[in-house]
Amino acid sequence: MLFYDSVGPNPRVVRMFAAERGVDLPSTKIDLRGGENRQTPYLAKNPAGQMPCLELDDGMVLAEITAICEYLDEIGPAGKTLIGSTAQERAETRMWVRRIDLNIIEPMANGFRFSEGLKMFQSRIRVIPQAADDLKALAQEKLTWLDGLIAGRPFVCGNRMTLADVLLFVFLDFGGNIAQPINPANKNIVALYERMKALPSASA
Repeated sequence: MLFYDSVGPNPRVVRMFAAERGVDLPSTKIDLRGGENRQTPYLAKNPAGQMPCLELDDGMVLAEITAICEYLDEIGPAGKTLIGSTAQERAETRMWVRRIDLNIIEPMANGFRFSEGLKMFQSRIRVIPQAADDLKALAQEKLTWLDGLIAGRPFVCGNRMTLADVLLFVFLDFGGNIAQPINPANKNIVALYERMKALPSASA
């Protein structure tokens, strides 16, 4: 298989997940800043033009980071899972991944694309500059909401580290670089962030 990698938080989620799962991930770099992901050769693999994607040995291409990570979890070494070992655990992981993705990551990322990242994105996607501040505020409100829900837990799903934690950590780290830092009052979020940052896989 071949991982189409680039700068940005989405590919980093997959790299960190693969490192945690012990999956070797052969990769090639795509020039995101130069718009290579919007050119014909890459679009032939991923028509959405988004990063990253994973080309399997039979030529099938997987896009969307949650789908890629779930695939890697299933093919990874036995004895460990970041999705879940039972139907209930898998459902719990997917529930939190969706909550984090929709409520925190989407408004955070679009808040950046529509403001600080406007120059880069305005020719690639529909942008709504007037929505940027509200989207950033929404992401922070939902982080405070999540902070209360994870009180007393080492990870989002309790004692299990999952894709939800990897996803949240990578985008919290990204937020710190795009003028959307963690509110220090959200002490549970801060603690989870520091716990994840200490992992060797955080440098993947």
